[in-house]
Order: sequence, then C-alpha cells, then structure tokens
Amino acid sequence: MNETNTPPAIAVKNVWKIFGEKSDEAFQAIQKFGLTKAEVLSEYECVVGVADATFEVEEGEIFCIMGLSGSGKSTLVRHINRLLEPTAGEIIVGGDDVTKLSDDALREMRNRRIAMVFQNFGLMPHRTVRDNVAMPLEIRGSSKKDRWSKADEALSLVELTGWEHKYGHELSGGMQQRVGLARALVSDPDILLMDEPFSALDPLIRRQLQEQFMALSEKLKKTTIFITHDLDEAIRIGNRIAIMKDGQIVQIGTPEDIVMHPADEYVADFVAGISKLNLVYAHSIMQPIDKRVAKLGPIPEGTKRVSYDVDLNGLIDCSVEHQGPLVVERDGKDVGVIDTIDLMLAIQGNRKEEVK
Repeated sequence: MNETNTPPAIAVKNVWKIFGEKSDEAFQAIQKFGLTKAEVLSEYECVVGVADATFEVEEGEIFCIMGLSGSGKSTLVRHINRLLEPTAGEIIVGGDDVTKLSDDALREMRNRRIAMVFQNFGLMPHRTVRDNVAMPLEIRGSSKKDRWSKADEALSLVELTGWEHKYGHELSGGMQQRVGLARALVSDPDILLMDEPFSALDPLIRRQLQEQFMALSEKLKKTTIFITHDLDEAIRIGNRIAIMKDGQIVQIGTPEDIVMHPADEYVADFVAGISKLNLVYAHSIMQPIDKRVAKLGPIPEGTKRVSYDVDLNGLIDCSVEHQGPLVVERDGKDVGVIDTIDLMLAIQGNRKEEVK
C-alpha cells in the first residue's frame, strides 16, 4: 500500500502465539515438520492462537482485522501493545520492536503512544464520566486542571459535553462506549487499538457509533487497528481488511479487493451476501479501451463518459439514462469501456463456482 519511503506505523512480522506449557517445543515442531493446529493440540496439548501473521499498517490508516469467533483476531491485536507475549516474531511500532522494550519503556508506550478500546466499556462505577476519561492523564501525573481540561475536550469530540458529572450507570450503552473512546483519545495517542468496540450494542446505536467514529477518524487521522467479526462493519470502516481463519491471515486487501477477488471459498462465503453497489468501481470492471476498439471498432461519437472511480450505483444511473456502452476516463484520457454485460456481471458479483 505504501507508495512512499515512509516506514509503516505498525509492522507485524511472522508473529506466532502458541498457548500451553510446551509452546516452545510445539513451535519448533511446527517449523520442522509443518504440524497442523489439530496436530499441535493432540501431540503437545498446545493451542495455536496466531500463526505466522505478517502485515503493515500505514500512518493514519484504519486497518480492520476480522474473522469468526476463535479465528485469532483479538489475540493478534493484543500483541501490538504486548498485553500478550508472542511465541515468535517481531512487532515494530514507530521504529521500536515492542517485543524488546523494557518494562518502563513498555509502560511509557502504553501510556503515551497506544490506546485501546475494548468491547466491555470498563468504566469505573465510582468515578464520574470526566474522571473516567481523565484516568490516563492521572496515571501520567498531570494536574487536575490539565486532565479535566483535556477530558472535557475529549468528551466534546465524542459529543458528550454536559455529561461530565454523570456516572456510568446513568448512561446508555452507546454513551458508555463513547466515554471509553474519549478515554482512549484523551492522551492523544499515535495508535488506537479497538477490539470489537461496538459489537455489544443494538444495531441502530452501533451504526450511529460507526458513523461518528468514521467522522472522528477523518478529523484526527489516528492509525487504527479495528477488530470485528462483522464484514459489513469492516467494509464500512476499514481502508484495508485482513481476514483471519484458525489463527492465520488468509487475505489482506481493500474492501473492493476482498469483495471482487476472494482468495478462497472461506472468504467467498463471507462476501456472498455483501452489496457491491458502493464497493465496486468503474476501473475494476472496465475493458481496456485498446482491446475493446481492436475487437469491436471505434467508440461511437457521443458515448457517455464516466469517471474512473465512479461506483456501481453511479454506473447504473448512467446506464439507465444513456443506452449503450460507457467510456471510462481518467485525467481527461479514455482508458476503458463498460458494456451492459460488464455491468450486469459486476452487479451479480462473484459466484462461488468461479472462485478457484
């Protein structure tokens, strides 16, 4: 993804996590004999939580990790701030290998550079909303005046101004989660780790918080790893998505990549029911113009031009208004053609039998 020489904000390299008393032995056996997850459990009574995970997250990117329960997604994210120690591998954050940090340096990173939001709101019942939000600054040793001022700023970001003196039990679930998000933001971290933060909420509240989070992300540009079991949520929120199964990352790509080109049947099953109207763009389904002209001759005069990055919804509207092919242009140059058949196949999407 990175088209510059700027190093990634987070680089996870060949990370393994094996739970059990014989985890080191199990890891060596995996490396030597290629044991499966089931064989590791049977022979060593160890569980493979994460298997050889490698990915990078660019500064300001929202990187979603998704999978079914037990796929390893929450286990993986807990390695970024070393709540879990990896069995093997490297985790580089801002140029520092988290696995090699001293206890003091690790505490400093957790307090200043990385913040985490959990599914469980985790509010202290005896503290007011303001005092809950201000906790990271209190731990840091900031004055009451400073931490309350910054807590009020964070509450304003999540639209909870006026609720500073309330207690957690006086707030709805969605409001409590917003307090949790404000608490993560108050220390102005470089990185947010969000472990299924909205999954316990009702669908309507969940969607409202997704929208608020996306607006906030656009404003603050925080590098974010967002864990979810919901592909709709991942597609809605993420710049890129990593899909996990049995501790392994099976595919990484943009929402459009994942939907249009599933890596295997497991991913194809995930995307089967996803609407593609706002995810698939003209450049993904067009025929190169030179091939189209060579096959069928010159494009007729007056053919409708559409932008390279218009989505399926826009293409359908154009197709209804203008009969015949659509010419795709980029930077004022014709680069492709979309026929009605191309459009219909894109709307229909990838069928399972077409996945190789």
